[in-house]
Amino acid sequence: MNSNILVVGVGGQGVMTAAEVLARVALRAGWDACKTEIAGMSQRGGVVSSQVRIGEQVHASEITPGTADVLLALESAEALRWCHWLAPRGRAVVNTLRAVPPVVSSGRATYPDDPVGSVRALGYEASAIDATGIAVGLGDVRLANTVMLGAAASCLPFEAQALLDEVLRRFAGKQALARLNAQAFEAGRAQATLH
Repeated sequence: MNSNILVVGVGGQGVMTAAEVLARVALRAGWDACKTEIAGMSQRGGVVSSQVRIGEQVHASEITPGTADVLLALESAEALRWCHWLAPRGRAVVNTLRAVPPVVSSGRATYPDDPVGSVRALGYEASAIDATGIAVGLGDVRLANTVMLGAAASCLPFEAQALLDEVLRRFAGKQALARLNAQAFEAGRAQATLH
């Protein structure tokens, strides 16, 4: 059994951090795990993607289009850009954030009207989560990737509690941050059950 997870977004959203957490929790659960990262122009808000492969034995770190079990998209247009990587029974968990890139604001391209609806129209299962709104409501926009990890927890090959424990390890000795991240994770899980 292998599980392929593709995490995508734009620079500064915590794509690589989320992928690192996924790989570490898999290793702690006794699985083999590999990940790759492509940062591109991430410091300028460009596309960032990370592939995480989990299984009893993982021989290659890269997944191929059409084989991702989970697409964790921290930005909605990136979900549409990457949805062809999903396996036929794969699932997209999408932050509804619209981060309009310079190519759109300059008028050289257009932002899709309804990225999540377009993903669904292509035949993929997709959950829309207002992770950024939840994070802002909790007082820190940086909590959005923790919200998204919570929202994706039921789609992943390990227990949600193990995933939360791994998130919280990053905040050892920082009780206030740990508490906020626990709230963000549970808020993401609650949103996922509504879809």
